[in-house]
Amino acid sequence: MNRIISHYINGQHSAGIGSRSSVVFNPASGKVQAEVVLAEQADVNTVVAAAKAAFPAWSDTAPLRRARIMFKFKMLLEARQDELAALISSEHGKVHADALGEVARGLEVVEFACGIPQLLKGEYTEQVGRGIDAWTMRQSLGVVAGITPFNFPAMVPMWMFPVAIACGNTFILKPSERDPSAALFIAELLTEAGLPAGVFNVLQGDKLAVDGLLTHPDVQAVSFVGSTPIAQYIYETGARHGKRVQALGGAKNHMVVMPDADLDQTVDALMGAAYGSAGERCMAISIAVAVGDVADKLVAKLSERLKTLKVGPGNDPKSEMGPLVTRAHFDKVSGYVARGVEEGATLVVDGRGLSVPGCEDGFFLGGCLFDHVSTDMTIYQEEIFGPVLGIVRVDSFAEAVDMINAHAFGNGTAIFTRDGDAAREFTHRIQVGMVGVNVPLPVPMAFHSFGGWKASLFGDHHMHGPEGVRFYTRMKAVTTRWPTGIRAGAEFSMPTMK
Repeated sequence: MNRIISHYINGQHSAGIGSRSSVVFNPASGKVQAEVVLAEQADVNTVVAAAKAAFPAWSDTAPLRRARIMFKFKMLLEARQDELAALISSEHGKVHADALGEVARGLEVVEFACGIPQLLKGEYTEQVGRGIDAWTMRQSLGVVAGITPFNFPAMVPMWMFPVAIACGNTFILKPSERDPSAALFIAELLTEAGLPAGVFNVLQGDKLAVDGLLTHPDVQAVSFVGSTPIAQYIYETGARHGKRVQALGGAKNHMVVMPDADLDQTVDALMGAAYGSAGERCMAISIAVAVGDVADKLVAKLSERLKTLKVGPGNDPKSEMGPLVTRAHFDKVSGYVARGVEEGATLVVDGRGLSVPGCEDGFFLGGCLFDHVSTDMTIYQEEIFGPVLGIVRVDSFAEAVDMINAHAFGNGTAIFTRDGDAAREFTHRIQVGMVGVNVPLPVPMAFHSFGGWKASLFGDHHMHGPEGVRFYTRMKAVTTRWPTGIRAGAEFSMPTMK
């Protein structure tokens, strides 16, 4: 009998009331390793009620006390990060070192949230008028929800809930049903850290659970990370039901390679950025834009390096790239490779047909490399979310910038060059939310904020950092005057400075 993965509601595991479930694979073996329960509407109502009941006491808890629980959670997670990384590898497929990196980047947001007493400080102005003072404060919203993707089952939730909880909200996490166990591991550590029951909850489920959270009248805000069509749906549905929404969508991230770039450094960067985590990253580089005569050398070096790429199960320390998350996703990515060939791109390295000894039924696709990709091709326009890198050849820096700015997505981009003037002009002109200069994956640190432009983001706020605090709180402005100023009698005109 398969292991059953449950909800976590009001401080304890809960099987829920429904009979629906979904299988969870081990991507390396291709075998089913567990079943996860799928919520019904009654389960949505139960978890929202638990979070709502916990909110008054938690929001009234002093920010310093909330921060101390975050500190304890940070210590517990640091002590057990290897366990969490192994859990991620077993359900997602990424190699252990990459899973540890995911946990580390999530921990950075926890560290940021530990500073919430400072972050929630408002502004005070004395004597805005005679005997009148004014100040502002940021207060929590209530019950908030996070809907997270399969590719980062620990890091993306930690982009959301540490800030949300530290700000005084109660939180409901709806993780991906493809790799749901990390969410329960996190929930147990938060309880061990002293977080009161109902402040952090896990609702396992599919679209029914998502729609239930988006339409529930007691959910005040929703955060989402995933593909663009779903992000747009999340944003529009949530906003239509009166919720504050931040929805991060898809990406097609370009790396511009200038003629003066250090090619060895560039190829190393591209290998990690394009093929790390089997390309299942929203910040993965999927298009290299070769400027001028650098293209032939770049393609030659990449194709040679791909011959040595070590593909294997995530628990093998020698593996550099693991399998894709499911058979369905493997088939989807393989279909993109076939489409690229049909549309005329040159498939320099074909990763299809790879067989990993001992894991013949796993969802392994080797690194794929296309050359002579044009902007009208499907593999250029759409997010593939797999280990597929395309080379686009352009004649000039200006052509590269114009091409990137014309793309529908604007999540991340990078330029590799030794020319400071070109780098500065690139960062100034490019219409993309996150930019790297000789940095292939420009993911901001936790004390900055993460988010793209154009079809890569729906909503007004980026995630974590100062933007995260603003998203999970609302501003209140207070103006006061004490009794000595009232004796003059009533005033019926708009208050002005006197």
